[in-house]
Amino acid sequence: MLQGSMSSLLSLTNNTTSPYQSVLYRDTFTMALVKNLIVVLVWLVLTYINCTLAATFFRHQIFYEDPRYILFIHMVINDGIQLTVTVTLFILSYIFYKINVSLCCFFILVAVFTTRNTPVSLAGMAIERYIAICKPLRYSQICTVRRTYAVIGLIWFICVAPDITDLFVSLATEPLSFFQYNSVFCLRENVFKDPILAQKRKAFDIIYFSCVFLTLVFTYLKILFAARALSTAEPSAQKARNTILLHGVQLAMCLLSYISPSVEIVLHIIFPGRSIEIRFANYLIVYILPRFLSPIIYGARDKKFKKYLMMDLLRCSCKYKGKPVVPLNKDRM
Repeated sequence: MLQGSMSSLLSLTNNTTSPYQSVLYRDTFTMALVKNLIVVLVWLVLTYINCTLAATFFRHQIFYEDPRYILFIHMVINDGIQLTVTVTLFILSYIFYKINVSLCCFFILVAVFTTRNTPVSLAGMAIERYIAICKPLRYSQICTVRRTYAVIGLIWFICVAPDITDLFVSLATEPLSFFQYNSVFCLRENVFKDPILAQKRKAFDIIYFSCVFLTLVFTYLKILFAARALSTAEPSAQKARNTILLHGVQLAMCLLSYISPSVEIVLHIIFPGRSIEIRFANYLIVYILPRFLSPIIYGARDKKFKKYLMMDLLRCSCKYKGKPVVPLNKDRM
């Protein structure tokens, strides 16, 4: 029998624990099968899109030298990892219900790191656009490839450092046999049990998202003022402003994972007896839907990347049909 609960996914980064999470809800076999098929199909579509974007980036050296696209492909890879881990946990929660604690720790930490990485990366990408529009003469000096990779390393340090301490505290307070032999339903609070850790996560979540929100507001206003002051820079500034607005939408969707427990409680009151459906919809909106925005922002809106993306898709199509490929433009390889 497939056993289902959305809690294993919804509790990866939630700040509070819904009182409904302690109750075991089960889907019928048909409903469980349909939900898993939907999640897997969405994962396949997004994985194909992300792999196509990554292939375009790695095929053309011109993108290797542009900090904007380096930061973009970093977010694409991060989102791909995050989505794969959460989908894996979703399926495991239906098939096995309980898994080994060590394996659960790995899945939870990777999901938490990559989930936290998204808003911090958005802040880095917004700052890069701010420098490109407001300080164009110094852009090549400030935004070098080497510094871009250093920023990515800093982003990962900022995202990993606060939550890796959860593992160290658990290793110090729990016996080794707990990690080796025990199996648990893969909730964050079932592995990292100390209540102080939950309070620490709340504090860091507030700090992170406040800093990212202020960064997006600052960069948006600066680009807005630059566009009004310099009419010659207005087209590029307008596009950069719209990009940062889309980053803001992504950030708002990321924030949903932090208010979703409260929203769930309200929805449970309004729609009693619909706990499973509410959690499934919550998972799709909070964890799946935001992953569609990065391909839209760069894959569809960015003319430079779109040109090479279409060229690669045309090349693959022609190879499949056995026709010769006529290159649209040669880039530096």
